Parts: sequence; C-alpha cells; structure tokens
Amino acid sequence: MEKHVIVVGAGFGGLQIVKKLGNKKNFRITLIDKTNHHLFQPLLYQVASSVLSPADIAIPTRSLTSKMKNVKVLMCELVHIDKEKNLIQTDHGELKYDYLVLAMGAVTSYFGNSTWKQYAPGLKNISDALEIRNKILISYEKAEMETDPSKVKKLLTFVIIGGGPTGVELAGSIAELSRHIIKNDFRSIDPSLSDVLLIEAGPRILPQFSVESSNIAKANLEKRGVKVYLNTKVKDILPDSVITESGIFYSLNTIWAAGISGNPFSAKLNSDLDRSGRVLIDENCNLPGSTNIFCIGDMANFKSENGIPLPGVSPVAMQQGRYVADRMIAMEKGINKLNGFQYFDKGSMATIGRKDAVAEIKNIKLNGFIGWMSWLFIHLFYQVGFKNKVSILITWIWSYISFKAGARLIQPNWTNLRDKTEPENDSNQKT
Repeated sequence: MEKHVIVVGAGFGGLQIVKKLGNKKNFRITLIDKTNHHLFQPLLYQVASSVLSPADIAIPTRSLTSKMKNVKVLMCELVHIDKEKNLIQTDHGELKYDYLVLAMGAVTSYFGNSTWKQYAPGLKNISDALEIRNKILISYEKAEMETDPSKVKKLLTFVIIGGGPTGVELAGSIAELSRHIIKNDFRSIDPSLSDVLLIEAGPRILPQFSVESSNIAKANLEKRGVKVYLNTKVKDILPDSVITESGIFYSLNTIWAAGISGNPFSAKLNSDLDRSGRVLIDENCNLPGSTNIFCIGDMANFKSENGIPLPGVSPVAMQQGRYVADRMIAMEKGINKLNGFQYFDKGSMATIGRKDAVAEIKNIKLNGFIGWMSWLFIHLFYQVGFKNKVSILITWIWSYISFKAGARLIQPNWTNLRDKTEPENDSNQKT
C-alpha cells in the first residue's frame, strides 16, 4: 500500500528525504514550503555583500523534483497538525499523512529584544540578504552626497554583531568590498576608509573552532582592517548607534549575526522545547511519543553522545534527512530495529575573505590559501544544480581576477535615499 509522506520545508534536510524517496515505489511525497525555491544558505552573505545574485544560490524546488513522478510540490504554509487523525492543516487546505517530517528551519533570535530587528537585520533568507545589500550600497550613495562629516562617518561605519561564521564572513566581505572592490568608484568619499566593526560577547570569535583557528581568523580579519571587539556585550541598539557594556558605537549600518531560535511553529506542537525554542527529539529523530512524526535540522534539538546538542549546520540536517528516509523505508519493510541517528562530523569551515579561510576536519587544521581552496571546493560540491555551480564558479573566478563584484544593484526602493521629511516631487503628488 502506498504511503503518503509529507515533508514541510525544502531546505537541506527536507530535500535529502525527497531525493532518497523520489521515484521509490510505495511512497507518495508532498513537499511543502512557503517559498518556491531551495536556498543554499551558507552563501547568503555573498549576496548581502554584492558578490553573488540571489539566483546563484537558489533553485526552484519544482525543477529539482520534476523527474520524480511521485513527488508533488505545494507552495503553502503549515498551520496546524492533528496528531490523532494524522492530518495537517495548511493555509490552502487539509492533507492526510502516513509520515510527517518537519524541517522548517530556524529564525533569527534577538534574545527577547524584538525592537532591535528594525535597526539590525539578520541573515536567514534572500529577503534579508537583499535588505542588507541595499543597506550597505545605499549608505555609500548617501555618503557621496552628504556634506556633514559626522553623518558621513556614521554612514561608512558597519557594525556586525556576532562572531560566529556568519558574522566573520560578513565582516571580511564588507571590508573587502570597501577597501578593494569599490574604493575607486566614488569622488567625494573614500570607501577604503570605512570602519568595519565585529562585536562578540564571548572571549573569541568562531567559538566552535579551536583556539588556534579562532586566533588566526581574528588576525586575518584585522589585517583586512576589521576591528574586532571581544567580551563586548550589546545592551541596546538604536537607529544610529549600538550601546555595549564597553562603550557606544555610532553607525547607521548594524547587522545582526548573533543567534538563532527554533521555528515559531514549534510552540504549536505541544512538545518539550529547549531554551532556544527548538524541539527536543528522541534518538530516532521523532517527536517523543510518536513514531510517524519526525523533526530534523535547525528546528530540532538532538543531543549527541556527550549530551551536547548538535549544531544548527547543514551537514546535520542533511544526515538527519537521509537517516529519516532510511528509517521510513525500513519501517515499511517491517524492520523496526534500526539504530538511532548518529552524526558524523565532517568538520567546520569559515572564510575570512579573498584567498583566506580557516577549516578544521577532524585533527586537520587548514588556513590561508589552502583553507580557502578547501572552502571553495566544498561549497561548490554541495551547491544544488549544475547551472548554479557553473555560475558561482565563473563569478568567483572573475571576482578573484578583477577584484570586482557584479551584483551591486540597489533594489527599486531607491527612494529611501531621500530623507523621509523631504516633500515628494510635484509629479508624484496626488491632484
């Protein structure tokens, strides 16, 4: 008898399940996502810093599943789950399932300070990346027209909060943008004099890496002109400043890269959550008390053998996705003694800028050009879609040779360049 598998979320974890069960007999899959594309999140920062375009790191979900005749894609949003009736409610109707996989990802966390969001955007999706890109590029345009030196200073100061991989990569790419890529493009300002500040509450950046790699990353960022502030806890974020325990940083460009929390839908599951709002799951990636509802990826808290939750990174989601698919196949064959999920750590990587990255693979530590080449290879290898791989490779080669970024387009809301108090042109006023 054909089993209906509903996968909610077309991210790394959900896509692995669809790939493994696609075209398999006895399975019918419905893939639900509120967007129409799969996003390669590790390269979002390159969209935010004008290196890549959104289409380089996103691919339509339907094109990935077009040859899988047993897969149906629906662009809608999950609203409710009826566990007793094996039924879900979406904003476009009801669906019955035999197996349900929740792979809905995480959201940016401001640690209870929701008002900070309007002044310090996070980086979780394409909209965030484009907002940050607009914010950066518009600041240079405003600075070119500004005559007040104090305002120019605020416009050309970029504050990144959070010293994890996202914060480090953003800081390095913004420094590279200002000091190399656009330094000769303006006449009234010198973009190379921009201040890029990286603020970290802890004692070192990249805390998931070894102390050695963290120190190397910090030194290389500083060589690029990034000012790194450690043990600096943020107290408040205002429209033109960041207030910390160590002082006030004045800037009109603040970017948040300090934390994530579980998907808000998790609160509707009537299941135990951790302090970050992630769902506590069992050794089989199931919701406790359920054998046919799975939760994987960033929205799940899976504790490893040492009791420490697995990190919210794509390899975890991908391995969980493959495991859950294998478990469904085994269950349909009457095999219920499959071992619990075990994560194989393939290492960590973070790029600091052109020709520079740190990588740790088990006991092997790489940095500099070798680390950067390893980072390039891994990110191209895991990129989905041949067209995207080729497009990114060509863009990277061109950027490496020319020191240029070709995606420096400001979105149509260019009118934000004007002061909001400035009256509209007569041609735009109603008569």
